[in-house]
Amino acid sequence: MEQDVESSAAVRKPKLPKQAREDLPKQLAEIDRAKKIQRYVQKDGKCNVHHGNVRETYRYLTDIFTTLVDLKWRFNLFIFVLVYTVTWLFFGLMWWLIAYLRGDLDHLADGQWTPCVNNLNGFVSAFLFSIETETTIGYGYRVITDKCPEGIVLLLVQSVLGSIVNAFMVGCMFVKISQPKKRAETLVFSTNAVISMRDGRLCLMFRVGDLRNSHIVEASIRAKLIKSKQTKEGEFIPLNQTDINVGYNTGDDRLFLVSPLIICHEINQHSPFWEISQAHLAKEELEIVVILEGMVEATGMTCQARSSYVGSEIKWGYRFMPVLTLEDGFYEVDYNSFHEIYETNTPACSAKELADMAARARLPLTWSLASKLSQQGLAESEQEGQDSKAGPESQDKAAERNGEIANLESESKV
Repeated sequence: MEQDVESSAAVRKPKLPKQAREDLPKQLAEIDRAKKIQRYVQKDGKCNVHHGNVRETYRYLTDIFTTLVDLKWRFNLFIFVLVYTVTWLFFGLMWWLIAYLRGDLDHLADGQWTPCVNNLNGFVSAFLFSIETETTIGYGYRVITDKCPEGIVLLLVQSVLGSIVNAFMVGCMFVKISQPKKRAETLVFSTNAVISMRDGRLCLMFRVGDLRNSHIVEASIRAKLIKSKQTKEGEFIPLNQTDINVGYNTGDDRLFLVSPLIICHEINQHSPFWEISQAHLAKEELEIVVILEGMVEATGMTCQARSSYVGSEIKWGYRFMPVLTLEDGFYEVDYNSFHEIYETNTPACSAKELADMAARARLPLTWSLASKLSQQGLAESEQEGQDSKAGPESQDKAAERNGEIANLESESKV
């Protein structure tokens, strides 16, 4: 038997001061709050995945256009300026080299000499002529003459390559500017997802909205459950993706996003939340990634907005506050209440347990009694077949059992 007696050999822990004992829970709470939640997708839609140890970096150069578009703006502008400056310097050097080899720089004061390019007297003037040629400015001061075939060939090459550089760089900048990423900034998701009853079924819900008056055409919504799992064979699958049905079978996943909508996922036997209760949800390490896609009405380009909900952001037993009101001749959306939720009566058990309780509640008492009697009757009929061979004593016992069954039936009717 254990006794609450302190042993003489036991080492006593030093007693903390009163102020330290009072501050310790606060410090632990602050540490817990400061601990960051590891997300797969951030709330603003950015994917929290970094690619490391990529050895085949040449693959980025095979698709140089997409690589340039994906670069940050500061690098993109730096490359834009660098490409034009390098081409102007290169062809300026070529124009200066032609003038140097032909001896034009040695006959600057000779009025009888026909240079390749008039008024080209050094590298700086050759560089300015290169800029005028590639950008087709044409000030008219420096002009190529017809006595320089090598200059004519260089003029053709620079005109063609300059057009290619212009098309590539201007096209890259146009695509970079017209990307619909910023359009996704006006597509908003609710801060929290909620779980509550709707039409007698347990449902997971979140809200989406569009802040602009120009609409998203062909808008559709998808949801994925990100959760690590282990197979029956022992294989561990990190960040396994499971599809969450938000109305794919009924067409509810295709949205007419004029006003904020509540996206509903019914938790049924096909749902990954079928066996998850309120207590179980608080312990689960999971993340729900929601993806809203559609075409921008103004440009026709495809836009995608993403967000995510971790376990602590899924509120059990809550609903969303209404945001739509009818005014004089129009409907008004109050975005101040877009993220607000209120508590509602919701069972804390899982959807599976709720379905089992509902099935047991619908089971009538007379059906269970009749089923029990039929099972007894089947067993006793088999016993009667054996007793008929045994003699009259066994038949008397069978008659007594039949009388007991009749009494049970009469009592159930009463």
